[in-house]
Amino acid sequence: MSRDNSDLKVLAVNKKARFLYYVDESMECGIALQGTEVKSMRNAMFSFTDAYAKIDNNELLLQSFHISPYPFGNLFNHDPDRVRKLLVHKTEIKKLRRKVEQKGFTLIPLKFYLKKGLIKMELGICKGKDIRDKRNTIKDRDLKRYSAREIRDRY
Repeated sequence: MSRDNSDLKVLAVNKKARFLYYVDESMECGIALQGTEVKSMRNAMFSFTDAYAKIDNNELLLQSFHISPYPFGNLFNHDPDRVRKLLVHKTEIKKLRRKVEQKGFTLIPLKFYLKKGLIKMELGICKGKDIRDKRNTIKDRDLKRYSAREIRDRY
């Protein structure tokens, strides 16, 4: 399956998630936004450092996701910290529920982007790393940086 990424505009990427978690799978889902939330998202006025998704009553909900109020929205602004519904097919929710309940995975937002004018989110099915694994990640990253520096300086 090939993806044409020419029409994507990345709004934000959660770099910390790939350091703290193993990403087993990822999936695209939409977000149910209201009013001025869309304009705030387009201006990258949001924070998702501690955000996560959970399944409640066969709905996928995004928790701890902050969208700052739109400065020109006045009376019609939104609640910045409300729980937002994620738009996913019911079969995918059932699959996610099985993974989260049986294997101990967590649902973490990895990336927010615009696709054909709509705001989408890449949701990662993640498992937490322990301290030893985090150290190995740092070590690997430093080795890659060192080898790239050596190659660059040599030529």
